[in-house]
Amino acid sequence: MGIFQLFIAASVPVLKVLIVTGVGAFIATDYIGVLDKEARKHLNNVVFYVFNPALVATNLSRTITLESVVLLWFMPINILLTFLIGSAFGWVLIQITKAPHQLRGLILGCCAAGNLGNMLLITVPATCKEKGSPFGAPDVCSKYGIAYASLSMAIGAVFLWSYVYNIVRISSRRIEEKQNSIDQVPKLESTVDCTKLIPGNCTNVKDIETSSALVTCKDDCEITQPLSAGYSTKKKVSLLQNKKSAINFRNLLSPSTIGVIVGFTVGVIAPIRNILIVEGAPLHVIQDSASLISDGAIPSLTLILGGNLLQGLRGSSIRASVIIGVIVVRYLLLPLVGIAIVKGAVLLGLVHADPLYQFVLLVQYALPPAMNIGTITQLFGAGESECSVLFLWTYALASVALTLWSTYFMWLVS
Repeated sequence: MGIFQLFIAASVPVLKVLIVTGVGAFIATDYIGVLDKEARKHLNNVVFYVFNPALVATNLSRTITLESVVLLWFMPINILLTFLIGSAFGWVLIQITKAPHQLRGLILGCCAAGNLGNMLLITVPATCKEKGSPFGAPDVCSKYGIAYASLSMAIGAVFLWSYVYNIVRISSRRIEEKQNSIDQVPKLESTVDCTKLIPGNCTNVKDIETSSALVTCKDDCEITQPLSAGYSTKKKVSLLQNKKSAINFRNLLSPSTIGVIVGFTVGVIAPIRNILIVEGAPLHVIQDSASLISDGAIPSLTLILGGNLLQGLRGSSIRASVIIGVIVVRYLLLPLVGIAIVKGAVLLGLVHADPLYQFVLLVQYALPPAMNIGTITQLFGAGESECSVLFLWTYALASVALTLWSTYFMWLVS
């Protein structure tokens, strides 16, 4: 198959995403006002709690069996490697750019976590339907492609809410503690306060010495009154409370993760599968209804993405070196490392010879940052506007980078 045909097959899905994203951005403008901030919030809740779990559960239950689980064991390891290697590159980027403390958690998160669910759910099925696709029959390719993308989404959500969540949390806590320590420095508001701190027998200005924390008198007359009575005493937070806040278990067990559990259970356990999934199943109406609900996931996600990217145009300034660094990490360094890892795993026999599966593993290294990073920054109030600016640039360039890398990956596995 020629390179040009592969390029067309890779570019059409990204072009579809751009068109729908543009519609989302347009209806989110103040002039239209249909998809404003409040509307996006409510639609995002519907997607998060209803559409995504239905999409994940229905596609996994149709395609995942006990035999396929054995074949897909490498995907969790591959996703973990994207997080670890991306974090290492992010740490190097922070050292080079001398990024401010309030942005370090955001930079590490953007370099570590890719959009492992939504982008794959949009691009992989669309790639399967193109005539130049090297992945065989469109229906079979789309079915398994969505299953791979659904599994990728679930595993990515677990790592995102257990790893990136805590990186941003720790970073924001350090900033808050630093700010609190600055706010707690005692200040003498008036000259009356100053005279109360100086003993009566120190009448000459020359007899008084000052230091950063104490005022003393030369003639062995030292002030014993502290500047702030409660300055040196702080309330201790219990270790149990720290451990409880270390991992957000509620977000870790997200609706999409529950959908994965349901999908795996239905797909792997044969009696349940025979009741719900197979042709002529007595309760197939449940599966059909869930599938109908899941059809709203991908268009809704893409519209929300367009509305969120519009915020980047109104975001605060962020250094160009940081933006360029994140782009280089996500669209150059990580894909190159990913090629070496996946091809090495294939040569060692760790990954089975399914071109579509290998393609999904490779694309996991070339995706823009996860959209939920924006949710996490909003949670802690650390770098919200900067996150919108980063998303604007990374997702704008994703149209070019993802198309080129997808073309090369399809040529590589075909």
